[in-house]
Amino acid sequence: MSRIAESEMIINDRGAIYHLDLRPEEIAGTIVTVGDPDRVKELSKHFDSVEVKRQHREFISHTGYVGKKRITVLSSGIGPDNIDIVLNELDALANIDFTTREIKKNLTSLNIIRLGTSGSLQVDIPVDSFVASTHGLGVDNLLNFYRHEQNDEEQQLLHSFITHTQIHGQIGNPYISSGAGSLVKHFVKDFHHGITVTCPGFYGPQGRILRLGIRNPELINRLTDFRFGQHRITNFEMETSAIYGLGKLLGHNCLAINAIVANRVKKEFSKDGKAVVENLIKKFIDIFDSSI
Repeated sequence: MSRIAESEMIINDRGAIYHLDLRPEEIAGTIVTVGDPDRVKELSKHFDSVEVKRQHREFISHTGYVGKKRITVLSSGIGPDNIDIVLNELDALANIDFTTREIKKNLTSLNIIRLGTSGSLQVDIPVDSFVASTHGLGVDNLLNFYRHEQNDEEQQLLHSFITHTQIHGQIGNPYISSGAGSLVKHFVKDFHHGITVTCPGFYGPQGRILRLGIRNPELINRLTDFRFGQHRITNFEMETSAIYGLGKLLGHNCLAINAIVANRVKKEFSKDGKAVVENLIKKFIDIFDSSI
């Protein structure tokens, strides 16, 4: 195997990967990613013990235990560009030898679970509810920088999506990846399920109009109305498709669970977003402790 150059994988003077400032032994087999750095401590306060705390830029990580199960919570920051850093560096920590700078012969599959906030695109998915994403559909273009292929069903779904939303040629080529069935099966009770669309921004890319006009003012309606067999779009945000896409290519098990803090169809916003996130954290900890 070829050696990975210093310019391609940056290791700092304490032997840690550059952006995350983590060494291989400082991550667990289950990683929870949160967008908000302040949310790391809100999750790790439910750990029975914390053994590692690191911070570099917006990337804060705590590794510890829930019962006898080791777990890491890591802030990713916002957007698919940050996810590109987080997923590649987590994979490097698990699957590249930092001494030889070579890919390990025996690869490790991590469980990577996004715990975030999102906007609902369906009337029947109200604010303060939860969504577990069966698929991540990206209009962010990140995965198009990598070698990837869609299966026949995914190609058909994307063709239908492009035709319905009329976005082809405006923003690039959408892509889709599925979540890990081994994780989704644990998040059924009290969770809505469906396709999560990932956008590269919060305002124009998600159809919000402040002072700038947008190219596709009917975007919200078209996303809400989209159907492909039993599939529909439940929500959108800024990370899921990048996690699912890169995670699948790298051989990891990925899932996104989101607290719904806005309903874009009914134009409502949660009166206590912090409380609904705390409820989702507690539910996740219970499921992790008992099932994952």
